[in-house]
Amino acid sequence: MRTVALARHGRTAWHAPNRYTGRSDIELDDVGVRQAEALARWAAGRGFAALASSDLRRAVDTAAAAAATTGLVPTADPRLRELDFGIAEGHTLADLDPAVAERFVSDPVTHHFPGGEHPARAVDRFHAGLAALSEQVPDGSALVVAHSTIIRLVVCAALGLPLAEYRRRLPVLDPTAVTTLRLSEDGVPVALLAYNVPVSEGWQP
Repeated sequence: MRTVALARHGRTAWHAPNRYTGRSDIELDDVGVRQAEALARWAAGRGFAALASSDLRRAVDTAAAAAATTGLVPTADPRLRELDFGIAEGHTLADLDPAVAERFVSDPVTHHFPGGEHPARAVDRFHAGLAALSEQVPDGSALVVAHSTIIRLVVCAALGLPLAEYRRRLPVLDPTAVTTLRLSEDGVPVALLAYNVPVSEGWQP
């Protein structure tokens, strides 16, 4: 697999209030369903050799729409999940203890949310998921439906940026927008080809 197109899943009810949604398994809202359909139309005819997603419903359902237009059988892989946000799950930054929030904003890696996943370990397991997919599909490209924070962390790793910079350097990743990465022979992202590209003119964030 030479390149991978990483699409964020469609919108959920937690998007507008910006609630942290890591391991929380919530479904797409009505807008998210339409965004998934737009992604599916974009994916049709692009020659993807494989389709995979996180095993969380919002990603699985977004990938299912693309499966219908590409004819690909999607694979759901827990290694492609979002970062686990620990005590922040289901909350906004303003809901949290101000000291916890301040430390997180200053360095979201060293001071990741208590009870949550270390971002570096999340990148490692996502890389493992991509490497496994690459072994199954040695040539061509794949479409992978994943999540905002983990995609931004993986982009930072590919560019050699400190992971702690993901919120400052990559502040936005919109629902169903596509980020394309070139992979090494081992399936590890090594170059950024495109970031946060909307999939249709009628796209709605």
